[in-house]
Amino acid sequence: MSNGIEVSTKDCTALTDAELAEMADLSTASRAAAFSVGFLSKQREEWVLVTHAREEGKLRGYALSTLERIGGTPSLLIGLASFTRTRCAPQCVDAVMHDLYRRAVLAFPDEDVLVGTRLAHPAGYRAFVGLEEIVPRPEHKATGEERAWGRRLAKRFGAEGRLDDRTFIITGDEEMAGLFDFEPAKEPKEAALFEAAFAELEAGRYDTQVAFGWAMAEALAEGALPK
Repeated sequence: MSNGIEVSTKDCTALTDAELAEMADLSTASRAAAFSVGFLSKQREEWVLVTHAREEGKLRGYALSTLERIGGTPSLLIGLASFTRTRCAPQCVDAVMHDLYRRAVLAFPDEDVLVGTRLAHPAGYRAFVGLEEIVPRPEHKATGEERAWGRRLAKRFGAEGRLDDRTFIITGDEEMAGLFDFEPAKEPKEAALFEAAFAELEAGRYDTQVAFGWAMAEALAEGALPK
């Protein structure tokens, strides 16, 4: 439990219809990610873990993710996530990410872990607090290897061939896309640093931005990442 937020993680295969409906209800207020029960049901088959964050028993946030190796590199991939617009939203993000990092260090002891997801709003960079070498980031020209990582992640997210590997924007296909949906009523300070990159996204087309960073082994082992 963190700041009154209770977090639990289980296999996606264990999700019940009632939980899917609860998750869809939480997402209805989102402009970019109003995930329906049908969409969530399909995503349940694509990802391994589901993490729920609750406040006094009420669902305040969730994430579908997987821990896997991409070309041998330990990776924590968040296929989709959605959070409340209430005051506890930032704490819910931190609590969910802390639980995922805890699982990452168990799966990949003494290794740096790549953390990747898709975003449609700069506030989503809250998920990357404490990470290093975040890409894309302001005033940073991505290296060839970083652009290659963008392509690898786009492929893993089912968007091969639709990524601009200089802006890291995935051109949408007018179908709902999984993404890390965090857009609280009060915009976090992290958002202002990244907002310019999101001006090019077309919401009606469901454009997203691939983003990633590195959770370093030492920080993971010390539990130094968000709690």
